[in-house]
Amino acid sequence: MFKSVLERPGVPSDMTVLVNGVETPAWDGETVASVLLRVPDAGRRSPVSGKPRLPYCQMGVCFECLAIVDGVSSTQGCLVPVRQGMRIASQRGPREISR
Repeated sequence: MFKSVLERPGVPSDMTVLVNGVETPAWDGETVASVLLRVPDAGRRSPVSGKPRLPYCQMGVCFECLAIVDGVSSTQGCLVPVRQGMRIASQRGPREISR
């Protein structure tokens, strides 16, 4: 399964973020999407079929990494670096479009 390139055995994490209310270790330089790949059932659900989806392209093209970050929905997790105390929640419905 996915293992963060930043995660190293015996090396303590740099910070803690909340993913769906659960404290999760994270490392400086890691993105929200890479954290979501390590947390069971933290990916989003397809608004069409309801099937689970996970971050895929890691460069902002596919939108499979949409999450609610610090209360802001439809955030592309692959483009957002984690920071101490960040609150991340799975986005289960369709993405919101700003006008």
